[in-house]
Amino acid sequence: MTVSRSPVGFPRISARVRILLWLLVVMAVALGAVAVTVRSILQRDVDHRISQLLTQETGEFANFVPQGVDPDTGGRFDTADRLLRIYLQRQYADPDEELLGLTGQAGARPDVIRQRRDLPPDTALWRDTDSLTRIHASRNSFGTLERPQGELRWAKVEIGPSAGGRPGAFVVAFHPERERAVADKTFWMLLALSGVALLMTTGIGWAVAGRILAPVRLVRTTAAELTEQDLTRRIPVEGRDDIAALAETFNAMLDRLERAFAAQRVFVDDAGHELRTPITIVRGHLELMGDDPADREETVRLVTDELDRMSRIVEDLLLLAGAERPDFVRPEPVQLAELTADVFVKVRTLGEREWVLDGVADREVRLDPQRMTQAMVQLAQNAVQHTVPGQRIRIGSRADAGRVELYVADHGPGIPPEDAEVIFERFRRGTSRRGTRTSGAGLGLAIVRAIAEGHHGDVELRRTEGGGATFVLTLETDS
Repeated sequence: MTVSRSPVGFPRISARVRILLWLLVVMAVALGAVAVTVRSILQRDVDHRISQLLTQETGEFANFVPQGVDPDTGGRFDTADRLLRIYLQRQYADPDEELLGLTGQAGARPDVIRQRRDLPPDTALWRDTDSLTRIHASRNSFGTLERPQGELRWAKVEIGPSAGGRPGAFVVAFHPERERAVADKTFWMLLALSGVALLMTTGIGWAVAGRILAPVRLVRTTAAELTEQDLTRRIPVEGRDDIAALAETFNAMLDRLERAFAAQRVFVDDAGHELRTPITIVRGHLELMGDDPADREETVRLVTDELDRMSRIVEDLLLLAGAERPDFVRPEPVQLAELTADVFVKVRTLGEREWVLDGVADREVRLDPQRMTQAMVQLAQNAVQHTVPGQRIRIGSRADAGRVELYVADHGPGIPPEDAEVIFERFRRGTSRRGTRTSGAGLGLAIVRAIAEGHHGDVELRRTEGGGATFVLTLETDS
């Protein structure tokens, strides 16, 4: 039995034991009720059979009295004594039954006429003079006697006195103890079988409950062993019942926790890695700052520029950390043509370039217009940084069966193939910078990819015909 201690010191019983205890209680009550009911039915059947037997025997004798013929005279019986002797000679009693004839006045000790049968001396009615006297004197035709030897059920038929003869009575006595003992034996046998069934149920229930609750114990063990450093353990899912659903839900929770902790670690690592350099620069300039006004002004300008860059880095990192939240994007029905045109109007102020609205898809899609605008502006800003004034940058959208694409294409120097796989990672700017040098932290394209994945889509880099780079946001749609 699995018992632990609760926080307040009371024993805590496991779910397995509680289930087994409830099962045993219910089964014990049910089996006990069945045994008691069976015993009651058997006892009632015994009483009913005895009543039928007494009624049958007395009815047969009552019919014999007016119709019986004395075999010696060929006529009616002249005395009650002769009638009882002849009738008893022709009857066969059951093992627990006595057929007796009583003659004499009621209230006095009767003379007994009985069959030649061997009955236990301590229970035979014909030896119990007091009981015979009480039965003979009784005005009832049926009755029950409680004797030290046991219960006795009886019935009698009175015979009136004949000319010169004595009155008599025919008595049927039944000893129900053996019949009741059979019922009691059956009752105790049922109780014994119930006990065996409970023992078997205990073993089977313990094994079955353990098997059913094994995933629950595994969930508890796994939860106890989980740490911030190790969230990789999962529970094997077997079957399609509620326990399997619990394991699946727990595994999904662990997936979310692992992603959350991973995002937290990445955020801390990225912040520590990227903020260390500007902090060093700020501290170095402040330590070397002199009393010359021009020197102080230049130092303040440099420090302010680094602080602004740190602020942008922190904001971008917070944005990427929030990409793991389910509410990072809030889709709504949007006209793709209007969104494309709005983005084109907004990005034309980013630099002196030849801005071209290349194509517009006339279609309604579900997406987050603010996040999608943010991604397109970031791609446009990236194109401006890697082109020179006067070069063409194309903005557009197109729709195909089951998906839509929004793209930004430039005619700059392009991106080397070795950099195409890493430019979407955080703080990765590629091995070769194209165009002019910028002060970005390398988070822009990572933010674009996070927005695309938040829409269950993707962002990819393609070659621009004639030279340059084209960034395409691909989103799956319902139709």
